[in-house]
Amino acid sequence: MYGVRAMPWLVLAACGGHSAPSPSAPAPKVVTLAILPAESDAFPTAAAAATDSLSHARVTGVDRTQVSKVSLEVVQLSIECVEATPACYQAVGRSLAADRLLFAQIAPGPKKKQLKVTVSLFDVQVAGEPKVAEAVYPTEQDAAAKIPDLIAEVTK
Repeated sequence: MYGVRAMPWLVLAACGGHSAPSPSAPAPKVVTLAILPAESDAFPTAAAAATDSLSHARVTGVDRTQVSKVSLEVVQLSIECVEATPACYQAVGRSLAADRLLFAQIAPGPKKKQLKVTVSLFDVQVAGEPKVAEAVYPTEQDAAAKIPDLIAEVTK
């Protein structure tokens, strides 16, 4: 008795008023953080503590976190860029398909048995100097206990 022409509102109601998504809208960028484990033959306890603390770190603005199976040094050797420069860190980030890098480096301190721990957060896209926190500890046990504080300093 009534056709669609007689009730045009019926067609709109049946469609639910939804329009198709715009094909030009780009997908939001997923920001990936690569966490690189710490290595130190001289201070294995501190290296293990650093790696554990790094793997639990949360960085604002990061959507996805991946923990690398190899250290910064191994990645740098594999891409033949071993300097501690923004250009090399950027190359490391690109090789890991990461937007940010979070890593710790452990070195002997100025006095016997001391160690220096440096934690860095690097933005691969910006490629500027990394955000760094470092401290010298009298013993490996002190370093292991305090590394989370360094990580919190660079990730806040």
